[in-house]
Amino acid sequence: MDVTRLKDSWKKVAAYGDEVPLFFYSTLFITHPETRSLFPVSMAGQRDRLVGALGRIVSDVDRVDELVPFLQGLGRDHRKFAVVAEHYPAVGQALLHTLAHFLGPEWKPELAEDWSEAYGLVAKVMTEAADESARTTPPWWDARVISHERRSADVAVITVQPEYELEYRPGQSVAVETRLRPNVWRFYTPANAPRRNGTIEFHVRLVGGGPVSTTLVQGVQPGDSLRLGAPVGDRLLLGGKRDLLMVAGGTGLAPFKAMIEQLRAEQAGGDVRRVSLFVGAPYARDHYDYPALHELAGACPWLRVVPCVSREAPRPGVESGDAVDVALRYGTWPDEDVYVCGSPEMVTGTLRRLAQAGVTEDRVRYEDFDTTSTSGGNP
Repeated sequence: MDVTRLKDSWKKVAAYGDEVPLFFYSTLFITHPETRSLFPVSMAGQRDRLVGALGRIVSDVDRVDELVPFLQGLGRDHRKFAVVAEHYPAVGQALLHTLAHFLGPEWKPELAEDWSEAYGLVAKVMTEAADESARTTPPWWDARVISHERRSADVAVITVQPEYELEYRPGQSVAVETRLRPNVWRFYTPANAPRRNGTIEFHVRLVGGGPVSTTLVQGVQPGDSLRLGAPVGDRLLLGGKRDLLMVAGGTGLAPFKAMIEQLRAEQAGGDVRRVSLFVGAPYARDHYDYPALHELAGACPWLRVVPCVSREAPRPGVESGDAVDVALRYGTWPDEDVYVCGSPEMVTGTLRRLAQAGVTEDRVRYEDFDTTSTSGGNP
């Protein structure tokens, strides 16, 4: 396999933008119509994720240590779509036909052989991971909504009870599908550490153009059923022994709340890592989970919670400014592990401010899996 030839050809194809996934899916559905039921009615978001995932695979094709775990995760995660081994050849044929279409005369036999070999390896890793996962876990977990609280105009806190135990680690994400939006999955991060009764709390913000979040906030009620995918992600997992700085924007608070619950259990009577949590929102009324955070801070002397508002003057107990700017007013954080979670814009801006303040990149952790996952993303 000529890696350089592979990357160069993909760069030329990707330059056609939206035409590529449109042609690919049209080819797939015409040649193998049975695959259409695996996808949502609206394919707009899926097209972006296909290009993103293919781009990441091709760019990492010569970095096996990074690519294989990504493909294994994709393989396990695609079980929730009812994807089986028989579907992979159909996808491979559609992919090769798409590449040949856009490359035209440049689609030579040796290049076709490169792509066939590359796709064969991708399919092999994904199917093997899916088969291994199938020995121990279901393709998805049915879960019943046991409470649905509208905490603000655009945020709901939803607690669900999975039919079977869903094992996850605080900081991991779980894909959610409502049958009101079949085959459309969105990742959310549980806001609690695993509980004995197995219930999971999700913080959901209504997002413009986001069909799943909008439906979960406005259309789902207690008693309804959801589907949950296998937990994914390791970027926000706790590790090391340093004290922690957490910077959250909106519902980006959820993973940090789960991680603090984990630390609360682990640190009872043992070594203590101090945690400073800065939670950003436009207005004080948007701090939808403040009572729970206040209770946590009261029970954990090693935890400091600082609510921040970006569009209001400060008030007792609430600082004014973006969460990262307030955090940098409190200190320079020379030794802490730093975790960031929020909207893509908030994360980008926070990383930039931290870098400007001299916080080294190796101490900062954040989640960004949505840009390359074909399995749901964050619509």
